[in-house]
Amino acid sequence: MTNTPSWNPDPASGISINWVEANGQSFEIAQAGEGEKLALCLHGFPELHYSWRFQIPLLVEQGFRVWAPNMRGYGGSSKPAEIRDYALDHLCADVGALIDASGAKEVTLIAHDWGAIVAWAFAIQKIRPLQRLVIMNVPHPMVGKREIKHWRQLRRSWYIFFFQLPWLPEFLISRGNGRAIKKAFSNMAVDQSNFSEEALDVFAKAAMRRGSLTAMINYYRALLRHRDTIDVENKMLDTPTLMIWGEEDSALNIRCTEGTEQWVSDFELHRLPGVSHWVQQEAPEQVNTILCKWLA
Repeated sequence: MTNTPSWNPDPASGISINWVEANGQSFEIAQAGEGEKLALCLHGFPELHYSWRFQIPLLVEQGFRVWAPNMRGYGGSSKPAEIRDYALDHLCADVGALIDASGAKEVTLIAHDWGAIVAWAFAIQKIRPLQRLVIMNVPHPMVGKREIKHWRQLRRSWYIFFFQLPWLPEFLISRGNGRAIKKAFSNMAVDQSNFSEEALDVFAKAAMRRGSLTAMINYYRALLRHRDTIDVENKMLDTPTLMIWGEEDSALNIRCTEGTEQWVSDFELHRLPGVSHWVQQEAPEQVNTILCKWLA
């Protein structure tokens, strides 16, 4: 672990990078704003706190103090060594400990991709009280369980099984200084305007830090090998929940949005046509408009 920032925000943005100790880990966090209302933003794979660069100023304008951590294993955050360290119980405990460390009185959890897998589990388990939940491009766990039984989703999830192999995924992804990390964004994005070489370098350089790739891939290894550390089966969620979904997601089929209201009593869905999996980076204006309206 090193205290060299993964991202150097423009000082005019009001965003600073700080390190916070929580749950026995050190987290590199992009922070902005002040007050007792916390917006905690959880990124996905192979992302960083940098993924929220378009939302952080908006959330501050909406009266939130914003924390966007690099989750364990990412960027300058701690990288525990064992696969078991990346199971959902530990990831949820990280979120709870970060909320405690913030001292916030009210929490809105905003999450994308892997961050959203953790956020669903955290909210369903009621690990800490949440005012609101925002999910981007990841299905409710019960919907995901339904969809993975169908070829329409199973064929898109091939990489999860590839990631179970030892060392080979790390070797292939690390070639060309993380060229595969850059391609994960540029190949999937419909509109590549916000994925400049400079932006892609932030993700690739962070992934190339010592121990990062193994830690990042261990999320997927733990998902299959330690799948029962959190129980989310057949439990209703009553936290007001917003789902924003880029319809051109090549990793998750569009039916992953269907049936969520069976498990979430207060649910609102916005599907964005012509937008990929990287929804909040690719279509920040649309996402921010929806967020603004819903949070108000």
